Amino acid sequence: MGEAVLKDVAQKRGLDIEVDSAGTAGYHVGEEPDERTVAVCKKHNVPIDSTARQVKTSDFLQFTHILAADENNLRHLNSMKPSNATAEVRLWGSYLDNKPIPDPYYGGMSGFEKVFQQCVFLSNAFLDQVTGKTKASEEGTA
Repeated sequence: MGEAVLKDVAQKRGLDIEVDSAGTAGYHVGEEPDERTVAVCKKHNVPIDSTARQVKTSDFLQFTHILAADENNLRHLNSMKPSNATAEVRLWGSYLDNKPIPDPYYGGMSGFEKVFQQCVFLSNAFLDQVTGKTKASEEGTA
C-alpha cells in the first residue's frame, strides 16, 4: 500500500520518482497485495500493481531513500545495509510524527483505511522534506 500511495501522491504533485517496495523477510515473495489493500486503494482511485519481493543488497545502492514501516524493519534494514550503501535508511514516520505504520492484516477494513490515510500523510511529509517544497506551495504555483 505504501508504494502505491507514495507513487500516487508524487504523481499528483508532478514529481517523477521511482518507488518500489520490498519486505525484509521473504514470506510473500511473488504474491500480489492483500485483497483488502487493493480494495482500499481502488476506493481512493489509487492504482496498485505490485508483486512482493525481498530487499536486496543492491537496493541500498540503487535507491536514495529506504523507508521502514516500523522499528523492527528499520533494525533489520540497518543490519542488511552494506558498508558502501548510498541510500538513507529511516523510519517513514520520522518524516512526520515518528509513529510506525501498524500491520492491519489481522484487523478489519478500518485498519486498512487508517493505514492508507497514514501513508498519504507520510508521503506528503516525506516529499516535502526531500523536495524542499510543501504540498501547499506546489498547489499555490499550479
